Amino acid sequence: MISRLPLPPSSFFFFFFPPSLAGSLKPLTNPSFRKPRFTLSLDTQFSDRFDSGLLFREKILYLENHLNVDSRKAFRENPHCRSATLSTLKSVEVCLSSMGLDRSAVSRVLDMHPKLLTSNPDYDIYPIFDFLLNEVEIPFPDIRKSIIRCPRILVSDLDHQLRPALKFLRDLGFVGLKAITCQTTLLLVSSVEHTLLPKIQYLESLGLSHEDVVNMVLRSPGLLTYSIQNNLVPKVSYFLGDMKGDLLELKRFPQYFSFNLERKIKLRHRSLVEHGLSLPLSKMLKASDGEFNAWLIEMRCSSLMADR
Repeated sequence: MISRLPLPPSSFFFFFFPPSLAGSLKPLTNPSFRKPRFTLSLDTQFSDRFDSGLLFREKILYLENHLNVDSRKAFRENPHCRSATLSTLKSVEVCLSSMGLDRSAVSRVLDMHPKLLTSNPDYDIYPIFDFLLNEVEIPFPDIRKSIIRCPRILVSDLDHQLRPALKFLRDLGFVGLKAITCQTTLLLVSSVEHTLLPKIQYLESLGLSHEDVVNMVLRSPGLLTYSIQNNLVPKVSYFLGDMKGDLLELKRFPQYFSFNLERKIKLRHRSLVEHGLSLPLSKMLKASDGEFNAWLIEMRCSSLMADR
């Protein structure tokens, strides 16, 4: 049998809600318990993430489509690119463009050195331009040529790399008509202790005087950029050994080291030896293939006529 509990008397309700307040009581139209308090923060987080995703995609499109920079390489070599703002990346492009670099040149520089993408132009890039203009004294129109030939200069330290190299080169004789130009800017990124000085010392070890070496370097600045082990040593060995050359010829024609050993030096020397002929070092190497072959035929004909 189910029993029912008796309802409390009506006076019980009046005890809690006096008649004077009954008319002022209204139902809650938006009670807080119907919607969790954290719903708004979730929406905000989702919105922030959505916005961040759009901005990140916009940054990738800017790198890939506008600058033609490999974004994967950029993020791998410079992780700060991920958090950098798009305005930061654009400020670097504006900076480089202000020095005369067109977009294709800017793209090449930034793709080679993604570190520049998050640099501060005022502290990292413009001081390099100022150094080239006012210390190296390269004319403004040639600044872009210097950067295009040697983008690495933009990521080189001014006080520990560029200025010491400039001083060393000027002391060596790169002044006046031989001063550093956009053609020889590459020398400024070379370490004095590990690159420039060892090459001077190697050439002197062959029996050349310091004055001879300096004259060779000033005539052919590329000597200071070639690898000792991969370029200088094998070419000197072939010249002194197989060619039985004289150091005097190297002094007169230091450009010898700029020619490919296998594809030009050996081939032409062996062609001359095969027919018992010889040419001055400069004439043997500076001539085009057509000129060299024409001289070879002419000398062979002259030799045959002399033998008759």
